[in-house]
Amino acid sequence: MKENLFKKALLDPDIFTVTWELVPGRGARETTQDNLLALARQAAAGKTIHALSLTDNPGGTPAMSADFMGIEILKMGIEPLVHFTCKDKNRSALESQLYALDRAGVRNLLVMSGDYPVAGFQGRPAPVFDFDPVHALELISAMNKGMESPGPKGVIRQKPGDFFAGAVVSPFKATEAEQMAQYYKLKKKIAAGAQFIVTQLGYDVRKIHEAFLFMKQSGFNVPIVGNIYILPYGAARMMNNNELPGSVVTDKLLMDLSREQKETDKGVAARMLRAARMYAIMKGIGFNGVHIGGHNIKYEQVQEIIRQGETLAPKWRELIKYFDYPMENGFYYFEHDPQTGLNKETLFNRKAAKASAKLEISYGISRFFHTLMFEPGKKLYGLMKAISRKIAASKLVNLFHKLEHLTKVLIFDCKDCGDCALIDIAYLCPMSQCPKNQRNGACGGSFLGWCEVYPFKKQCIYVRAYARLKKYGQEAQLGQNIVPPCDWDLHQSSSWLNFYLGKDHTAKKQDNHPPGK
Repeated sequence: MKENLFKKALLDPDIFTVTWELVPGRGARETTQDNLLALARQAAAGKTIHALSLTDNPGGTPAMSADFMGIEILKMGIEPLVHFTCKDKNRSALESQLYALDRAGVRNLLVMSGDYPVAGFQGRPAPVFDFDPVHALELISAMNKGMESPGPKGVIRQKPGDFFAGAVVSPFKATEAEQMAQYYKLKKKIAAGAQFIVTQLGYDVRKIHEAFLFMKQSGFNVPIVGNIYILPYGAARMMNNNELPGSVVTDKLLMDLSREQKETDKGVAARMLRAARMYAIMKGIGFNGVHIGGHNIKYEQVQEIIRQGETLAPKWRELIKYFDYPMENGFYYFEHDPQTGLNKETLFNRKAAKASAKLEISYGISRFFHTLMFEPGKKLYGLMKAISRKIAASKLVNLFHKLEHLTKVLIFDCKDCGDCALIDIAYLCPMSQCPKNQRNGACGGSFLGWCEVYPFKKQCIYVRAYARLKKYGQEAQLGQNIVPPCDWDLHQSSSWLNFYLGKDHTAKKQDNHPPGK
């Protein structure tokens, strides 16, 4: 197999890598696909761009397969970076997809939750989200080691894969709970095998610097790539209205873009310069590369950003003043350094900060009964385990399940998955209260603490979970243990019986880590 030139470049500390994002678009033989391939040929011939990033159904609408376009681009002699999302396929389909990519030699993946499905043939499609990005990264890591699976004559071990998989993090969150949820999930992504990190989109230089510092202080020895979007006024207005979840454009930046629109070139030179300045700042801070995107961008424009960015890089500190776009009352993980305009390496004191969500009395009750009944060695644990064994072997099992489900529907809006994650997320159900069923942390689309899918109607469950746990000084739990995907063998069965009989993920985790160990 040929050497992975993108991986080689990104892991080389002397190379500042550049990826360019292309959007395959809807259709098979449309102008969009023809133009994309023409741009790819230019990039392959130019040899200054290290990989071409390909989106997967961006905005939640159908488009040409990023996998197929990646195979086409690979033939041109340049590495594709395929967006690998969890929104449209279950775990078996994702595994099959990985086999096909591996066989085709497409090795670079950017693993994400994906945009919530919005439109499809004859109406809105059903979202899948059987896996979250942490689970997908675990699968990819297992395949890279040579995954084992049961066969008719025993265990079958496959040949190791050669995937180079990265993940995404957003430092551009306004509230403490949202931001911490992003960083806690980042820890899980790296623990699951993420080999590089790409930031979400924003224009606040302190937040850009914060992502780098967080990686450094956490001891994460993986490359970090900064996100640059060549920002026109129309896209900025959509981002400002939260119509492109996860991308942040403040009112102040939108006003600056509005003024630039009045220039004779409609602001083209200004946005090119802004992108070049971001390139220089990211290189100066210590990022390993940049990810350049934009609508209808020409190859020559990307080359010009690289040229200008390299020219500006030696004086990058002088450019910090151009990216003073903080969110109103926005949270920062680090304290401000007024001398540089960036951050000190001192953490902001979060203890006295106001709670980000209402603390319901039901959580205190849930904690009480959890301690009483679900922790080994506590008062009722042994009794409940003995009772559960008797019920499971009797005709009462169905009645017990129905009573449990009714209780949990009323209190937790239970979906009866049988492999309960309430304990993991401060007694909030990711299967019913998170549209993307994220069991390991928030997706990147929340806005001011609100869910991407239900803005200003439902708070992100991880914002609520953070507030609940912080009251007890336990918020760091959200970044500690990877929560496995739901085991659908247990669907519509009693999660309480499954727990006490050692069938669900919580019981298996406790068996592997007995009390006091």
